[in-house]
Amino acid sequence: MWLSDGQKIGVALTTFGALFMLLGVMLFFDGALLALGNILFLSGLTLIIGPHKTFYFFARKQKIRGTVCFFGGILLVFFKWPFVGMVVETFGFLNLFGDFFPVIITFLRQIPFVGTFLSLPYIRGFVDRIAGSRTSAV
Repeated sequence: MWLSDGQKIGVALTTFGALFMLLGVMLFFDGALLALGNILFLSGLTLIIGPHKTFYFFARKQKIRGTVCFFGGILLVFFKWPFVGMVVETFGFLNLFGDFFPVIITFLRQIPFVGTFLSLPYIRGFVDRIAGSRTSAV
């Protein structure tokens, strides 16, 4: 891969952050795991794209609602309101990173077994709707 050492560490931190958040949700919204996952996710994202680009990603005018919800949700998790915080944070996450879903779905459709599964008739329509694709299956 063409990643620097710092970016490789960022990918690891982001992965661990996502895993800690998933584990925190699976363990009935454990606040400590969710908070640790949030810190790792943001640290990893900053290492992957750099602090300057991270700031401008979150500070864009068209993404301000997502940014406020995302960071507000993180603060709610820190203030021991994990369920409400994760709901608000998920809304912000979808507003911030929703533009990447079509790219992710296109990538997943090129993976051998996953692509076959995502191309099944009813699943394809559902995934297209989630990703915001406007193409219809023939």
